Amino acid sequence: RILTAFTLAICLSSPGKAQQQCTNGFDLDRASGQCLDIDECRTIPEACRGDMVCVNQNGGYLCVPRTNPVYRSPYLNPYSNIYPPPPAPGPVPNYPTVTRPLMCRFGYQLDENNQCADVDECASDSHQCNPTQICINTEGGYTCSCTEGYWLLEGQCLDIDECRYGYCQQLCANVPGSYSCTCNPGFTLNDDGRSCQDVNECTSENPCTQTCVNTYGSFLCRCEPGYELEADGVNCSDMDECSFSEFLCQHECVNGPGSYYCICPSGYNLLDDNRSCQDINECETRNFTCTPQQTCFNIPGEYKCLDPVRCEDPYIQINENRCMCPAENAGCRDQPFTILYRVMDMVSGRSVPSDIFQMQATTRYPGAYYIFQIKSGNEGREFYMRQTGPISATLVMTRPVKGPRTIELDLEMITVNTVINFRGSSVIRLRIYVSQYSF
Repeated sequence: RILTAFTLAICLSSPGKAQQQCTNGFDLDRASGQCLDIDECRTIPEACRGDMVCVNQNGGYLCVPRTNPVYRSPYLNPYSNIYPPPPAPGPVPNYPTVTRPLMCRFGYQLDENNQCADVDECASDSHQCNPTQICINTEGGYTCSCTEGYWLLEGQCLDIDECRYGYCQQLCANVPGSYSCTCNPGFTLNDDGRSCQDVNECTSENPCTQTCVNTYGSFLCRCEPGYELEADGVNCSDMDECSFSEFLCQHECVNGPGSYYCICPSGYNLLDDNRSCQDINECETRNFTCTPQQTCFNIPGEYKCLDPVRCEDPYIQINENRCMCPAENAGCRDQPFTILYRVMDMVSGRSVPSDIFQMQATTRYPGAYYIFQIKSGNEGREFYMRQTGPISATLVMTRPVKGPRTIELDLEMITVNTVINFRGSSVIRLRIYVSQYSF
């Protein structure tokens, strides 16, 4: 007997993911994705010749003798009318049993349940991605790609410089395959890792010693009134207002923490403006120590107790402040006819020139004229007499006088009468108390 078998020739596709193919003897079922056996006994005319019967096999077919009952074809054979029916079955030959194995398309393999399952080329390292690429498994195949931060160029994965594309709001540092965002001082990185948010330094740490003002990306320190910001821009130091101007206080400026205050010397009160000083008139408030015989005379900042006027011989006292030398007294021949005592006060450093006292005749006689002069007490030449009319003159201060000081001037008025050939004089003894201060 002759047994003819047609063996299978299995052809594999080229490496990589090409179009799915099946080996000879199989055809692809697009619905299931499986390779199904082709029944050559049906599709090939006269697959077996002579006294041979076509028996389909998985992936091929066999031609066996017609008298072999094991391989009797269930299909209609054109030679069945020529040859007589086979004899009664005899003993069955011991031929091997042929099974039809299931074939999977490319990229799939049979699993333990005899089902076609996807082959993970990436896990089995059967891919052809180059070392710079990563393998991504797909259904029935795989693809080569790059990791995040790289882009594929001519088969190579090149780093993407994210900083060039403005990924970060402020500062960006490119690293292989990634980037890092940071913020300028005064900002903090948000949770998105890209944008920056202003830090309110005033609430988080309050770096200022007094007042903190938050700004975009930074802060400013401010000081309370009476303080000034130091060079470090953070600390505040007391401002010495008294050193800025000598006109803040009329008398004395006292610096204090963050402020200043004015004080006045003894004998003065501080006014409501908190800078000016006003003299206390002790004579009016009767805050003095003069005796009943003395007269209290107020001057700026203090007072004087004046003794009663006492006329010296040959003068006789006319009233409380005037002395007269009688004409019948021979000792009065070369003396002023009268001496009038006057007292005045003046602040220290009074501006000059300044008119401070006026003198004039009380009676004008026909044919008489008057001469005014400083008889004594002007050794420093700080005063002079300016005649302002026929019977009057003014005492003028020409140089500033600093106190405390007491000045006594004899101001003389000379009367000349050419009609009766008379010459006489009268004196005002002026005492000037110059106070210690200019107010």
